[in-house]
Amino acid sequence: MTRPGSSARALVLASKSASRQDMLRSAGVPFEARPADVDERAVEAGLGGARPDQVALALAEAKALAVEAGDAAVLGSDSLVVLGNERFDKPASREDAARHLRAFSGRVMQLHAAAAIAISGDIVWRHSGVASLQVRELSDEFIEAYLQTEWPEVSYCVGVFRMEALGVQIFERIEGDYFTILGMPLVPVLGALREIGVLQS
Repeated sequence: MTRPGSSARALVLASKSASRQDMLRSAGVPFEARPADVDERAVEAGLGGARPDQVALALAEAKALAVEAGDAAVLGSDSLVVLGNERFDKPASREDAARHLRAFSGRVMQLHAAAAIAISGDIVWRHSGVASLQVRELSDEFIEAYLQTEWPEVSYCVGVFRMEALGVQIFERIEGDYFTILGMPLVPVLGALREIGVLQS
């Protein structure tokens, strides 16, 4: 009998995200990280007026397909933040991060996180989730002190926060799956990994 963390099919995570790697590692999932080389803006441009969940899924699928891994399973994931009609990507600079936080202040952000698995160049599974996060009123003094501590780590995070660190101080109410908020819908991912033979069923 195989152990819960053992695997028959290898798994490649097409991401350099520390949060996603930590999630898999903590869940006892063996994997190799190989960041995907994907022009995310080009993918988004080709989607026209697609819904945020469709954009997140398309990016996750593009990342899963971008890594050549033989018959191993390749897991791609992506997340994005929507505020009203505006979509926010990762901040390009510390000044951009401050702009994002000022825009979020006192408002509700929708965080979409998606994951997809490819095997031998075909998408065999996909899933997306959404969480709603009420941001409290953020003073300029708080934003400056926050970025003094959290930059550059939050430069890799849509929403400019790490929920497992000081980012939790940004919010006054959260609705949604914790792992989705971290950037990957982990529980559905684990179910898919069992179905395709990466994890014990």
